[in-house]
Amino acid sequence: MIVNSLSLCYHNKLILAPMVRVGTLPMRLLALDYGADIVYCEELIDLKMLQCRRVVNEVLSTVDFVAPDDRVVFRTCEREQSRVVFQMGTSDAERALAVARLVTLVKGTHRPVTCKIRILPSLEDTLNLVKRIERTGISAIAVHGRNRDERPQHPVSCEVIRAIAETLSIPVIANGGSHDHIQQHLDIEDFRQATAASSVMVARAAMWNPSIFLKDGLRPLEEVMQKYIRYAVQYDNHYTNTKYCLCQMLREQLESPQGRMLHAAQSSQEICEAFGLGTFYEDTIRELDARRADLLAKTPEAVEEPAEDTSGIIKMAIRFDRRAYPPQITPKTCLLEWCRREKLPQPVYETVQRPIDRMFCSVVTVAEQKYQSTLWDKSKKLAEQTAAIVCLRSQGLPEGRLGEENPSLNKRKREAPNQDPGGPRVQETALPGEICKKPFVTLESSEENLLEGC
Repeated sequence: MIVNSLSLCYHNKLILAPMVRVGTLPMRLLALDYGADIVYCEELIDLKMLQCRRVVNEVLSTVDFVAPDDRVVFRTCEREQSRVVFQMGTSDAERALAVARLVTLVKGTHRPVTCKIRILPSLEDTLNLVKRIERTGISAIAVHGRNRDERPQHPVSCEVIRAIAETLSIPVIANGGSHDHIQQHLDIEDFRQATAASSVMVARAAMWNPSIFLKDGLRPLEEVMQKYIRYAVQYDNHYTNTKYCLCQMLREQLESPQGRMLHAAQSSQEICEAFGLGTFYEDTIRELDARRADLLAKTPEAVEEPAEDTSGIIKMAIRFDRRAYPPQITPKTCLLEWCRREKLPQPVYETVQRPIDRMFCSVVTVAEQKYQSTLWDKSKKLAEQTAAIVCLRSQGLPEGRLGEENPSLNKRKREAPNQDPGGPRVQETALPGEICKKPFVTLESSEENLLEGC
């Protein structure tokens, strides 16, 4: 089910389709810049959204929906307010309504609802399904012209979409034409006419080059990617998502020197450097830091400092830079190994978040001594790594940086690269905010399964 933020017209529109890991804020804004009328976010499962809290991010001027692990699940801004559609995957009406009220359906809220389906194997069953859906009061229906078992290499069924459009009185949005029909902007209208649809929703053709929506024709890919990266940095998009979307654009150029640099990038800064935007990254980060500092200066009462007594805490002004460490080795793993060798209790981390900018500070306790960085970090995991560095450096211990020797860690890595019972989990080396791939909700009924937003 899909909830849109304001009343939208679905006649004669160019629409960015919902795409997993692609339809995040930078891509939606880029599609709007190039001429899309409406943009869908990636499908978000109702259960996941119900765990989120709504946060106004004054630094980025966005509204964020944040999961319990502090990962941003959905982020939106004023620029797309009247053009964005929130796509929800659900199999339960009550959960769907609860999520709609969280972000806002025909009954229960004042927001219009649309639906997106794939066709059934038979035309008769498909038409019966869409007529049932129309009777629920939805504003429009998007139809992907393939059944649930078909893949992009299978031809899209334009004749089935046409039959649906001729049967229903609500707008029908045609989807699925990227492989066979849509190679350039003019092809979008040809696909609309072939399906007799009110509007066209574009997925992979827009993922490969969002300027497909531009009437004047496709823009050079390098220009498009640089524009995408600028949005990604300005809106603090996690680098793994930025990297994924850029890889979809590069496609056959992934083996080029630039493609190899992108593949090796482990941060937003490294992605920017691969595309000649290093200075832009530094300038933008300085600007965001200045906004954050200004907000903190205006609302000092909202700043939350560590709750414990800070007397006796060893402090340093340090930040954790993942690029300085090899894979699967972090300051936290080094500190844990040292404590084991010295037969000390495991390090204990206590982390707080200040509400004004959602930054984190962590204090680690080792052998009854506390250690803390005076600099705040963007995530709990980063803050804990930083606290571990303070402890290690104050003790003159190796912290696992590239070029350092730490025999015990190297030995453990050779003996058990993937598992160490009782030891640090591999997940601890993951970067904060990394998107975890989880299965979508699987519905039992074949008709219900078509409502997941394929």
